[in-house]
Amino acid sequence: MEFFRIKKDIPFMKHALILNAISLITFVLAVFFLVTRGLHLSVEFTGGTVMEVNYTQSADLGKVRQVVSGLGYADDVLVQNFGTSQDVMIRLPVKAGQTSAQQSELVLSALKTADPGVSLRRTEFVGPQVGEELVHNGLLALLMVVIGISLYLAFRFEWKFGIAAIIANLHDIVIILGFFAFFQWEFSLAVLAAILAVLGYSVNESVVIFDRIREAFRKFRKMDTPQVINHAITSTMSRTIITHASTEAMVLSMFFFGGPTLHYFSLALTIGIVFGIYSSVFVSAALAMWLGVKREDLVKNNGKKIDPNDPHSGAVV
Repeated sequence: MEFFRIKKDIPFMKHALILNAISLITFVLAVFFLVTRGLHLSVEFTGGTVMEVNYTQSADLGKVRQVVSGLGYADDVLVQNFGTSQDVMIRLPVKAGQTSAQQSELVLSALKTADPGVSLRRTEFVGPQVGEELVHNGLLALLMVVIGISLYLAFRFEWKFGIAAIIANLHDIVIILGFFAFFQWEFSLAVLAAILAVLGYSVNESVVIFDRIREAFRKFRKMDTPQVINHAITSTMSRTIITHASTEAMVLSMFFFGGPTLHYFSLALTIGIVFGIYSSVFVSAALAMWLGVKREDLVKNNGKKIDPNDPHSGAVV
């Protein structure tokens, strides 16, 4: 499906060096902020108190969050429904000088002042050991995804494409983390899930472009590698705009109407989608070109030597 078709190829690779220099600067800044500022980890990673309270009628999460914030907690403290609209779960970060029991008593007292019908169902302390396990498992999941993507692209296309795509995807991840480190946004399990989603989303765009590059190598024998890449990217522009615009519309809906629970999840997805497009076009494709990808890497002819200038050489993909 295409809304439009660009007849003349856009010379993306002509500006690849400048665009990748900008990308490298952004990447270095992201690493710098990660090292100097670090991530503002949520309760799942640092430990804290989890409370479950029950209301006699549907709870107003905005008012509950306002009451909790009035006790000195951040405005983005996790307050969400679970089970029914009358049950609310509150996750409180560790507070210096207060035990978990004292935290829950103070919060419950404030909630009862606002609504006497509220009752405490359960309270428990999430220790830092649990947080360490989540960090370990999260990094392990990220590593397995990266390895899986690399192997898939190496077998599906060519090892140069695999290296280019994985560098581009890691570029996206580090930049997302850099934003969270610079602005000190809360990094939670939901944000980690968004990063894993961005990995799959970004590699999908790279696969589409790589597939078009392989087709262009087969169809246009007189084009050199930069021209083939320019043609492949230009021919996917309509598809890219339709796909990313529709996805971003859904993500922005979560951002504006999903409430605080989905705020940072949708924010991470938005950053990932924007930089995913950028990295697929200007990072992965350019890296593949600089790694020396050529027609002979992608076109096979049953062991016979291929003449790229001979349209009857019988090359197949």
